[in-house]
Amino acid sequence: MESVNNEGIVAFIHPEAKISKNVTVWHFTYIGRGTKIGANSMIGSLAHIDHDVVIGKNCRIQGNVYIPPGTVIGNNVFLGPACVLLNDKYPPSGGVLRAPIIEDDVTIGGNSTICPDVKIGRGAVVGAGSLVTKDVPALSVVYGSPARTVMTKKEYVLKQKTWKKKNSCRKMKENFN
Repeated sequence: MESVNNEGIVAFIHPEAKISKNVTVWHFTYIGRGTKIGANSMIGSLAHIDHDVVIGKNCRIQGNVYIPPGTVIGNNVFLGPACVLLNDKYPPSGGVLRAPIIEDDVTIGGNSTICPDVKIGRGAVVGAGSLVTKDVPALSVVYGSPARTVMTKKEYVLKQKTWKKKNSCRKMKENFN
């Protein structure tokens, strides 16, 4: 079933998928049978969300993301562009699939790969380009290949605030010159 919204955006949304209120689905996106997407979420262009996926409320799934069957994604989750989530540890396994679990308030940077049977704990941050092969503890920050814990979420938020302050002041100065 092809779906065209009032802005002329074409996507395939299976008739048995359940899309909540205020969900935006961008160009050329696939949403499979039995998938559920929570309110106020956004699905970017060219995303492939396979069958029987659960995505919580207030999520941002950027373009070119792949989410395999059976994946569970919590509320307030951000998946950066070109993230790949996997569910087959030894492909082709003939149907023995273990999708990742992404808990609430998680941020995953662009071009990251989340391996099968991995749990990303509540509030964790995965840096861009990471290969996550093991569970990520709640409120931790990981990056690399393979991903390793590099700081706590508290340290990350402090660095983020400092960076935003420094760069917003720079932009203001540039506007006055």
